[in-house]
Amino acid sequence: MRKILSKTFFQRNTLAVARELLGKFLVRKIGKREIAGIITDVEAYDGLNDKASHASRGKTKRNEVMFRAGGVWYVYCVYGMYEMLNIVTREKGYPSAILIRGVLADDVLYKKTNGPGKLTKFFCIKRSLNENQAQKNSGLWIEDRGIKIKNFLRGKRIGIDYAGAWKHRLWRFYIMVEIAKI
Repeated sequence: MRKILSKTFFQRNTLAVARELLGKFLVRKIGKREIAGIITDVEAYDGLNDKASHASRGKTKRNEVMFRAGGVWYVYCVYGMYEMLNIVTREKGYPSAILIRGVLADDVLYKKTNGPGKLTKFFCIKRSLNENQAQKNSGLWIEDRGIKIKNFLRGKRIGIDYAGAWKHRLWRFYIMVEIAKI
């Protein structure tokens, strides 16, 4: 079963969508080649009050996409060298997004996708994907392949010490991944 997630999947509560993304497949098509991996690690950023969110200071040219209706990509650069992949959630006008931090396909792929910067490099994700729909015609989408994740961990979001009390929110959702040594 391969079902591409619709816009309505993303146009819901950000924390619920974040939890439900675990076990879904991030799929990228480049030319005739298609690569995919199971989403294992995400972080939620929700609303104007969330001091860790890019939207906490209001709408800007950079974060404008976060104010759109859910189901579009928000891709931005950090440290001048890493693209970060986010999927926008909720309804139009309410800024929220989920950072995709990690993906697992197999041992070789995992070593290249176990962090948000590594993931975007391996999947050839560029800022040109920013504002595109998470649908097949954009070359980047998320599929439900029937995997249900019942046991997951929650933790603090990473790298947001500037966010005051908001840095303590348990808005990171992830599953433990063990790679067998051969």
